[in-house]
Amino acid sequence: MGEPPHHLADRTLEALGLAVAPREDPLVYPGAWPAESGLLDGDRLLPLTRRTFPGRVPVLAVGSNASPAQLRHKMRQYELSSPIPLVKARVTGLEIGVSAHVSALGYVSAAPFRAPGHTRELFLTWLDPAQLAAIDASEGVTRPSGAYDRVVLPATGFRVEPEPGDPRGPHDSSDSSSSGGSLDGVHLYVNRHGVLQDGTGTPRVHPGERRLLTQLLAESAGLRKLFGSTPEEFCSRARGDLRLCAEGTRLFAREGRTTASGLEKYVRGQQTGSPGTGESLSPPWR
Repeated sequence: MGEPPHHLADRTLEALGLAVAPREDPLVYPGAWPAESGLLDGDRLLPLTRRTFPGRVPVLAVGSNASPAQLRHKMRQYELSSPIPLVKARVTGLEIGVSAHVSALGYVSAAPFRAPGHTRELFLTWLDPAQLAAIDASEGVTRPSGAYDRVVLPATGFRVEPEPGDPRGPHDSSDSSSSGGSLDGVHLYVNRHGVLQDGTGTPRVHPGERRLLTQLLAESAGLRKLFGSTPEEFCSRARGDLRLCAEGTRLFAREGRTTASGLEKYVRGQQTGSPGTGESLSPPWR
């Protein structure tokens, strides 16, 4: 995978402060993201010298899929142990919004929305077919009632530029990361419910779970009736209660809190028949 030799005990997720998964503690959502690109290999995040990986699918992470602990949790659920490269990238045309649904994992997750000209840093996860199938299942792609669809970003209006690789490390002629430029064929999970808006019709930006839930509960008596008055109560009531989460999702729509992400037009049947659609996997708890 292009990683240099390593015998570094301090590369464990625990030592790097990356060990807590939002699936275990909803209020830490989206979880801690790495400070740099790396290779998630079990309980360690190892250095990378390359930035592109032919044969794998590049998928932008806008929420907890950029958290090594969350990825580790999802892979273990499907008994997958192969490493996952996480590569920092400069992304233009997207911002991180708030999903217009309540997850049965106990949080309100992130979802991307179109933001023309806006540039920010995100992580690319490079997934093999089995890993892609697992993440598809975790996002509900293969279920009609699932929260997300997987789309391929077009080149027009979007740029995804992986950070340069280490020129001192091993170089593969198929790795174009050292030369810069925008990456084609990048995948992204788009929420089927749309995103939450800020009261003016503009998609709101996800500020982190505790702050988000504090804001949402203060704004809605209906939400407080369903989920309590504090972020802790919200997570406790939502976790595992599919009926209550579905009612919370409907409440967002009834109160006019939802808006389009601007990415809906890119949703098409591209998952059908493609590697990693996850149809043979049982959907996880979402």
